[in-house]
Amino acid sequence: MNSDLKINPTDTQKALRKTAQYLMPAQLPQHPDVDGGYNIYPVCQLGDGKIFNGYESLTRWIIGQKTVVIDGYVGVFWDRIKAGINNCLAEEGIEANWIDTEDFLKSSADIDTLIAPFLGEEEAVWGTKCTLKLADLYCEAELKATSPDNAKRVNILIGTGAALANWDAAILYIDLPKNELQFRLRAGSINNLGAAELTEHFKMYKRFYFVDWALLNEHKKAILDSITAVADGQWPDTINWMYKSDLADGLNKISQSVIRVRPWFEPGAWGGQWIKERIKNLNTDVVNYAWSFELIVPENGLVFESDSNLLEVSFDTLMFHNSEQVLGKHAATFGDEFPIRFDFLDTYDGGNLSIQCHPRLNYIQENFGENITQDETYYILDSEQDAKVYLGFQESIEPAVFKSTLEDSQENSKEIDIERFVQAHAAQKHDLFLIPNGTVHSAGAGNLVLEISATPYIFTFKMYDWVRLDLDGKPRPINIEHAFKNLDFNRKGEKVQTELISKQSVIEQGDDWQIIHVPTHADHFYDVHRLEFDKQISLDTNNCCHVMMLVEGQAVSLETADGTVNKYAYAETFVIPAAAGSYTLTNLGKSRARVIKAFLK
Repeated sequence: MNSDLKINPTDTQKALRKTAQYLMPAQLPQHPDVDGGYNIYPVCQLGDGKIFNGYESLTRWIIGQKTVVIDGYVGVFWDRIKAGINNCLAEEGIEANWIDTEDFLKSSADIDTLIAPFLGEEEAVWGTKCTLKLADLYCEAELKATSPDNAKRVNILIGTGAALANWDAAILYIDLPKNELQFRLRAGSINNLGAAELTEHFKMYKRFYFVDWALLNEHKKAILDSITAVADGQWPDTINWMYKSDLADGLNKISQSVIRVRPWFEPGAWGGQWIKERIKNLNTDVVNYAWSFELIVPENGLVFESDSNLLEVSFDTLMFHNSEQVLGKHAATFGDEFPIRFDFLDTYDGGNLSIQCHPRLNYIQENFGENITQDETYYILDSEQDAKVYLGFQESIEPAVFKSTLEDSQENSKEIDIERFVQAHAAQKHDLFLIPNGTVHSAGAGNLVLEISATPYIFTFKMYDWVRLDLDGKPRPINIEHAFKNLDFNRKGEKVQTELISKQSVIEQGDDWQIIHVPTHADHFYDVHRLEFDKQISLDTNNCCHVMMLVEGQAVSLETADGTVNKYAYAETFVIPAAAGSYTLTNLGKSRARVIKAFLK
């Protein structure tokens, strides 16, 4: 990669998005060589002539269609999209008939009433997955009563939900990456669907997560086969677009070879310096990086490339189109949900995570509407000398005393000697700590943790946060009541050593390779292997998806059965879909390569 990827934001961009992260470029200057290290803009190359840049090319297509429905995700800058097309139409002397779906939304008060049951209490961090339909937020009969004006040369129905009108016309769908959506909400440049006023960021995110995203993902799935073209709406001043048929070809290609999502990165109260110092092309003008969304697929996107033009679609597009190829024999169980999550927790030269736990299965299903719960593991990718992981209770734990101590700390901002209650374990590279739901835990300072987990990712019940403030100077939410409805106080004493720290063993080996079983807990629905090899190793998928990362070594080459070849650098996550059938990994470094493989049991 080079400095062309570090695009300093314009004043307009600063007003529209609140973040230190660079906006992904609409055109990639050159294909970066993975041997140079971790690639923050991984792409699937489609060949020439598949992705088009700019409003001029898009407008020419619209003129050829004469009547177009432009649908898309919440958070798209619809006024800017409309202006970009209108300016090009004006140059052709064309005045279009525009109809905006925003005019057909129900009143904000009516929408607030409809969605209130899914948002929980006013100050609650969590709600429940919305079971309404997108059409419920609109005056649907009036929207369906709209029609093109035959007197106009061009007719355009535009806005979120436009396809609900059922016009007999080509559909252009404008997608938006979830990270950019959140940067826009923080800047106050967008709002929730149908909302009248901006609210606090956590309330907007809650409404996005539990209402807007749930409705719009179902809508996208319902219309996917009817879409004619797809555009990427993340750039305020330009647009990239492609035909849906070419996107489908790209989705089919990666669903039978290899998938890598675009990662994104966030600072946090406890964040460290490992990511900031070792991953190129990130903005280093930040206090730290706490997270890397390596494979948190509800918020990751897939980037396609043609003629150096980039176009990103949300990961769920792949799952709606190719879930059986991706998940193989587990597709019937998980459907459109990709069940495994990889992310980095960076406390290297940083602080401790909060003392926390996650909900039990019935609790997350009944209270939050999720299908699976947040069962986690901590794989130690790197660690400082005295790094710790907090896991499990001391044998002497007394729940009532622990709870009263936590409540006193919260009320009086009093520090706790947490090791009176919670065990601390030395953390070393390649250790795996097991954190089934209900287990008290925290990553201590001095770690680069690869969190290998079930996909849910926001349901963290914090009990103690070291009496500190977040990066905005505000207290972080503490959820003692939620936690004590889920904590397993039997995970204590010697049982922690025997049941919650993975005991690794060699299960297969050859002259210069071996496969290490890094077993998970019985409650985890996924398992972990580590592939160690000097030169090369080949495996079958056995109709099962493999989630992988090079955890030691410089780089590996991956070749799948269809002849696709890709290179992956240290700490990069990649996914081998079930339909790939088989694959070979070749070590490109001088020392032994070690690759983690997580897979469904």
